[in-house]
Amino acid sequence: MKATSPIGIFDSGYGGLTVFRSIADQLPEYDYIYLGDNARSPYGDHSFETIYKYTLECVEWLFDRGCTLVILACNTASAKALRTIQQNDLPTRYPDRRVLGVIRPTAEVIGNFTQAKQVGVMGTRGTVNSESYLIEINKFFPVVSVYQQSCPMWVPLIENNEHLQPGADFFVNEYCNGLMEQSADIDCVLLACTHYPLLLPKLKAVFPDHINILTQGEIVANSLVDYLKRHPAIAQTLGRQGKKHFYTSGDPTTFDAQASIFFNEPLRSKKM
Repeated sequence: MKATSPIGIFDSGYGGLTVFRSIADQLPEYDYIYLGDNARSPYGDHSFETIYKYTLECVEWLFDRGCTLVILACNTASAKALRTIQQNDLPTRYPDRRVLGVIRPTAEVIGNFTQAKQVGVMGTRGTVNSESYLIEINKFFPVVSVYQQSCPMWVPLIENNEHLQPGADFFVNEYCNGLMEQSADIDCVLLACTHYPLLLPKLKAVFPDHINILTQGEIVANSLVDYLKRHPAIAQTLGRQGKKHFYTSGDPTTFDAQASIFFNEPLRSKKM
């Protein structure tokens, strides 16, 4: 393949833009297509079969636009769809394409951020119920204890731009307290949803100062840099004109207004 392929970045909505921002900061020379499935968001409460179906449809849409590499910048999709896509769909139908997620890169390094070996994971119901973080972290750091807390109200609050309003305090306190009640020794909290970094001001006010609140953008970006070094055949297919294109399954006007909050700069999207 010629070096014209954009890197595809997929999320169920806006949250993946926080990961995209970190990737673009570290690898500004590459071309990118971002796809947000806003019309069917949030994914957190859907079944495994539904999330797999939605995710595969969006991955194939990105493949059809020339992407040889797609990043699932969505914890729920990574937890419930990535393995099936990697093991079943890619080998038989897309052997020259690659799909990566956000869970494994995080699990590979999270043990370096805790001294007490006590980690809290805050995510959607789908991510928490999959137990993907429990499984993956245990592979790399078997001595680390992992405690999980689902936060079903956070994504709706964030996507409706209510997350920094006083009305969000109840749900922030409820979920943070629910996590810390499981172990007072937790000293690292992973925000296992790419929406949640927008809650950092409130989370820092609730959690004790000694707790390391970990977001995924920089971790995933660092992992992608390493991946491209280790897989030059994939890297050689990628276009390098610094182009960024944004698509949504929802209303582009609404997407543009909300997405700039996550991406930290104005952008213009198109309907997929």
